[in-house]
Amino acid sequence: MNSEKPAVTKRQYEALANFRYQLRRYLRYSERVTRKHGVTPLQYQLMLQVEGYPGRDWATVTELAERLQAKHHGVVALITRCAKRGLLERSASDTDRRTVEVRLTPKGRKALQQLAQLHLDELLTLQGQFAVPSRKDISQ
Repeated sequence: MNSEKPAVTKRQYEALANFRYQLRRYLRYSERVTRKHGVTPLQYQLMLQVEGYPGRDWATVTELAERLQAKHHGVVALITRCAKRGLLERSASDTDRRTVEVRLTPKGRKALQQLAQLHLDELLTLQGQFAVPSRKDISQ
């Protein structure tokens, strides 16, 4: 029995290319708009992951490193830069003093609210274009 998958079809290449194109367009928009508002793209992503962490309004450094797909020490440095700008704060956990909880400050929350609204507006312009195709759509 041959378990090789069939070759990628032209339609599948087109679907992959379109997905990457729309993704890149959105990311370029994000890079421009965050810088225009005085925040780096990574700072925006960090604030978004803190505020958007499932089930609570804070996250640990380890959780943020996973969500950002970044190395722990790099996230610590990013958090330090954001804290110096007054965008977020760190505090030791009440339940485990070894754990650092990262939260947005009111200034960070205000900046994030403005940027998140702009990102949502841009995302809405991609409706119907920025979608993962179904297997049926890209089948041979």
